[in-house]
Formats: sequence, structure tokens, C-alpha cells
Amino acid sequence: MEDSGRFEEKSFSNGDVYIGEIKGILPHGKGKYTWSDGTVYEGDYVNGKRTGKGVITWPSGAKYEGEFSGSFLQGYGTCTKPSGFVYTGGWRMGAHHGIGQKVYPNSDTYEGLWKEGTREGCGRYSWNNGDMYIGNWKSGKIDGRGVMKWANGDIFDGSWVNGLRQGSGVYKFADGGIYIGTWSKGLKDGKGTFYPAGSKKPSLKRWCSVLNNDDDDDSILSSKEHVAPKSSIKRSLSEKLSVSARSKSSHHGQVSHRTASSDANWSIENPAGDCICCDSAPTLSQTLNEGQPEASGNRALVYEREYVQGVLIMERVGKYSDVSHKNKRPNKFSMKQVKKSSFMDILGGRRTYYLKLNLQLGIRYTVGKITPIPAREVRSSDFGDRARIRMYFPKQGSQLTPPHCSVDFYWKDYCPMVFRNLREMFKLDAAEYMMSICGDCGLRDLTSPGKSGSIFFLSQDDKFVIKTLTKYELKVLLNMLPKYYNHVGNYENTLITKFFGLHRITLRGGRKVRFVVMGNMFFTELHIHRRYDLKGSTHGRCTGKDKINSNSTLKDLDLTYEFHMDKKLRESLFNQLSLDCSFLESQQIIDYSLLLGLHFRAPENLKALAESPESMQHQDSLPSGDVIIPQGLLLVAHEPSFHSTSPGTHIRGETLRAYSIGGREVDLLLPGTARLRVQLGVNMPAQATRKLQEDKVEESEVELFEVYDVVLYMGIIDILQEYNMKKKMEHAYKSLKNDPMAISVTEPKIYAKRFLNFMERKVFPETP
Repeated sequence: MEDSGRFEEKSFSNGDVYIGEIKGILPHGKGKYTWSDGTVYEGDYVNGKRTGKGVITWPSGAKYEGEFSGSFLQGYGTCTKPSGFVYTGGWRMGAHHGIGQKVYPNSDTYEGLWKEGTREGCGRYSWNNGDMYIGNWKSGKIDGRGVMKWANGDIFDGSWVNGLRQGSGVYKFADGGIYIGTWSKGLKDGKGTFYPAGSKKPSLKRWCSVLNNDDDDDSILSSKEHVAPKSSIKRSLSEKLSVSARSKSSHHGQVSHRTASSDANWSIENPAGDCICCDSAPTLSQTLNEGQPEASGNRALVYEREYVQGVLIMERVGKYSDVSHKNKRPNKFSMKQVKKSSFMDILGGRRTYYLKLNLQLGIRYTVGKITPIPAREVRSSDFGDRARIRMYFPKQGSQLTPPHCSVDFYWKDYCPMVFRNLREMFKLDAAEYMMSICGDCGLRDLTSPGKSGSIFFLSQDDKFVIKTLTKYELKVLLNMLPKYYNHVGNYENTLITKFFGLHRITLRGGRKVRFVVMGNMFFTELHIHRRYDLKGSTHGRCTGKDKINSNSTLKDLDLTYEFHMDKKLRESLFNQLSLDCSFLESQQIIDYSLLLGLHFRAPENLKALAESPESMQHQDSLPSGDVIIPQGLLLVAHEPSFHSTSPGTHIRGETLRAYSIGGREVDLLLPGTARLRVQLGVNMPAQATRKLQEDKVEESEVELFEVYDVVLYMGIIDILQEYNMKKKMEHAYKSLKNDPMAISVTEPKIYAKRFLNFMERKVFPETP
């Protein structure tokens, strides 16, 4: 053992005193240091710095006992404050870090992961009133998958963002009732299904696996960031977290709470005073069931509901057998089972698991290889056949590739320098791009909204969509790429799909799967209530009533709205649509469509109607002059420093100008929600007017209003279909049986003209 040196007592001119071992002129070994203000440290020193184990007390009465390093609280230790705060767990650079338990003055308790002083990762928070949350945290707030249980027995199991319910979830009432649906900013938003107490309910096992991305339910509290236990208390914390994870899958429901902890910087809105949970107040379903006994027939009743920002706008009574229980996670894309196709046979029972893992490995390798190259302008050689990156990924790894748990595969990356410049043009950071797609959370399976049978993946943060391509589509994109690069470079407001990468995976046996990475046009914090795929054709452009659900992407003939927007916003929209259609026409592209997403705003003055079953029942009979026109949107002058959200990966360009405020750049102000920058195709405000229909509304369905304020999101998709000889023959054949102007397949010039005409007259007509 190294000699610690002599034992001395030293007094300093500022009043500090050190008593202990000294090596040279520095404290080294055991010692006690007393500061002039009364702070005292007693413990280990190494070369003049507090390193090892020790105890420090402050004049306020606070005390820390544990490990030190470089004079910082670092390692494992316990800190106690007179106010009642007690923290036991990991430390780094003087802040809570790793696994730890904190008891607050009001007896609230948090057990879980910390990062640099804030709750980050997985953990359990218990309130002194009996409420409890188990799940994920980010920057000190509830964020990610989690379960919260109230003392009254209500439980919510689902997704959270920034301390509020956001996305899909299951709400289980203490009386046994269950609501499965979606939330936005803590409010019910979108379609869902309510199963009353005593009724037959679906299995929630599938729901849990969907939320966990088909992984084991125990994964909610798993984490790579783990500090090895160094005492019985620390082992206890780890064991408690493990038990919490194992028991978590049995909790489902909905709750909200406002923390009483004095240092907590997050909150969850309490639903007691608003319409988050209309099931707790008298509703149409309860009115219909009043006085009915709990017979076996009633056990089969369920209630399909639709909310807009917490307001119940529609309720339909149905039977359990009529409701599909396969897909209980409404999202911006469908979560239905992917159709069986040639891609699905490639890897047998593991389905797309290997494909997703291979994609992550390949993209991580390519981006890491291309990023260090100095930025330069794209050359003609960057588009050629030799502009490829190829690599073999054996399972055991190689000198250039890491070992992995997938199957052996060959990787090809097309035109890497071109897509690197496109990503920079779209202001995507390389590190964020890799983390979004290649992070630990993995990719989610989606299904195609069309008939292609393609496989779709969605990044865990919803920023990127990855789609499989046919060999023909790959060829079209490569041939179009030089002109596409110039078009998106010249027109930063283009609505055409943003492409970020083009890749191919070759598996054993020579089977090839091609992928393209695109921006998600519906990457927004606002919930997308309706989705439409609009081509401007009419033949076959409708969706069967039996196929419509909350995940459906509807078509031209399903559209029952006209959208009226600011004069200058509309002018900007059609200027760009004309430019984009001209480009696609020049490339002989047809069959493209406008993907349109609608976010409905619920006006405050309709909440009273939503809470009154009687007024809901009679709303359909109101004369047209009595229909309340919502006023939930406000255009205000743009303030660059007032960005609450980024526009998303699918869009870039200038802030739009509005005629209604004198031609100035505008932000969209959503009362009680956010202030959003208005750009082409994103955050565009409009008023949706429902067209009159001849069919009467069924008795079991109630709708509240005819005119809505909406926020629009849109872009041009499916741009990889050329008007080749095969399509010409298809056009000729279908024209014999149908109106040539009604079928989708037609020559590019006519297709573009019809597309623009449909948008101008039927979708976004000019306001009188």
C-alpha cells in the first residue's frame, strides 16, 4: 500500500482547517477539512481532492455520506436535507445519476433511473395520496410508455409525451369499464371503443405487445443504463424495478395527476374538471342503457366513440361481435397485420424482424462512412451505376462490421453522396437521423394504405417512413433522381415526397429487398383525425363501409368536405402544386396522389352540447341557420423566436404569408394548445364544410356539427409509377368499359390537369 505520508494539522488564512494525513503539501489519505462557513468533510483524500468514501455536512443541516471522486459527489451515496428530501443511489459530478431512490418532503417517492439530476429512463413515482406511475421518463417528465394508477382504482396504460397522455392507450375504470382509444395533449382525441362494466371485453395481451413493439411486456422498465449494486439498498432498488416491470403488464386504464413535490418540474392535467373522460359523466350510452337490466344481451354491447380535443362528437352503439379487436392502436398509419406478400416469405417465422435489424445495421454503417467526407457539390458521377456502397455483414462480424444477432446479408447503398446532400438540404443532422432509425427502440411495422402489398416501417419517433420497393420502382427512382435533386433544390416549398436514402438487402439464396427512407408527412404533435388519398379520379375511388375504421386512409369519393382557406395561402398552395405536377409530367409519372391529413379543432362552445345527451340527440334536427360555426383558429404575425415545434422531416421552406393580416408571414395560434409556424403542407389552417348528404344518419349515430376548423397536413406521394407500355395497355383496356376520364390510369398530361382541377374545384375551392 502506498504511504499516505505524515499526519498534520494545517490552518489557512481564510479560516479553513485541515486535520489529517498529508503527502507533500496536499491532503492524501484520511482527513477532516472544516471550512470557515461551518461545512465539514471527513473521509478519504487523493492528491488533495476528495476521492473515496466520506461524509460531508453543511451548515444548513444537509448531509451526504457515500463515494467521492475528484472532490465531486460521484458513485453511490445518500444525501439527506432538513426539509425532508432523502436521496439514495448513484451520483455523477454532484448530481443524481443512475439508479436511485428519492423521498420528497410530502412523502412522495421516486425509484428509478436518473440522468444528470433529472428523472430519465424508467422508474416508479408514488404519490402520498396513493397514486402511482410506472414507466418511462424524459427530462424529468413522464414521456414514453407508462402505466399510472389512481388510488380510486382507475388505471391508464399507454403513451405519454411531456407529462401528458399522447397517442394510444387503454383506460380501465375501477368499476371494470374499459376505453381503448387515442389521446392528444392529455385529451381524448380520435376514435375509440368503450366497453361498459360487466360487458364482454377484448384480450389486452395483444394491446400490450403492440405498445411494446412486439417485445416482451417486461421491457417497459428495462434499460441499458445500469449501475451495479453496491449495497443492500441499491440491490433492493434494482429488485423493485424488476418486480415493477414484471407486474406492469397487468395494469390498464387511464389516470392523471398533478404532483405535489416541490422540486418536480412536470405535471399531468387532472381530468376531473374537463371532458377528458366523458365516460364519468352521463352520456348518450348511459342514457340509452338506463333502466336496462344486466342481461346476457347487454354484455355484448360496446360503444364506438369519436372525440375532438376531449369533446364527444359521435357515439355508435354496436355489438361486441361487430367490432374488430385485431387493431386497437389507431395511429397516423394503420397498424393492421401486414398483408402476406413475397417479402413476408423471405425469413419465415421471424417475419420482418431480421429486415428491420439489417436496415439499422446498414444505415448506421453507410451514414457513418459517408458523414466524415468533406461536403461538396453533387457530381454527375454520384448518380451513376458506380455510385454505390457495398458491404457484407456476416453474423459473427468482420474487420469492418460488428457481430449481430440477425442473419448474414449483403448491403447496398445507392447514390450515398446524393442522399447525404439531400439530408443536409432538408436540414437533417446525421447523428439525429441515425438515432431516429437505428436507435435502441427499433422500427415499428405498418401496412400499406394501398394495394401494393409493400412493407412499411415507421421510426420510433415517427419522423421517418421506410417502404419496400419493387425492382421497377427502384429503377424509376434512380432514373428520376438527378431531376428530382434539382427540383427540390430549386423549390424549397415542394410538396413532393422527401427521400432520404435508398438501400438494398440481399439475403441468403439471393433474395433481394429494396427500401427507400422518406419523411413522415404526419409527423406532428397534433392528432390526425382523418386521412385521405386523393387522385382526382372516380372509378373505384371509394372505401367500403365494412372496411372503414379509425386507421383507414379514405379516397376521393369518401371526401365529404370542402376546405376554405386564406386567399394568399391558397394561392401559394396551387402555385406549388402546379410546379410539382409539371415536374412529374415531365418525368412521365402518373398515379400519384395528394395525401391529406386533417386535425379537427373542437370549439369551446360545443362542450356543453357534448355533455348533454338530450341536445346531442336533437342536434341533427337543427335548421342550417342554427349550426354553430367554430372559431378555434387564429392567424397572427410570425415571430421567429416563438417556435414551439419544428415543422417536421417532410417539409422545409419559408413561412407562408396570409392575406387576412396584410400579407405578413403568419403563425397559427391554437387557443390552449400551441403556436405553430405555417408552412406549405404543414400547419395550414382552413375551414371544413361538410357537404350535404341524402342518406339519413342512423339512429345509433349522433354527430354534433357541420362546419369545422381544421389544420391541414399534405404532400404528394406515390411518384414512382411511369406511364409505360404496360400502363398504356391498361388505359386502353379500362377505357372500353369505363369513362376514360374516370379511371386512374391515363397519360401524364391529362393526369396532371385532372389532378389540379379536382384540387381546385372539389377540395380547395375558392372562397366567394
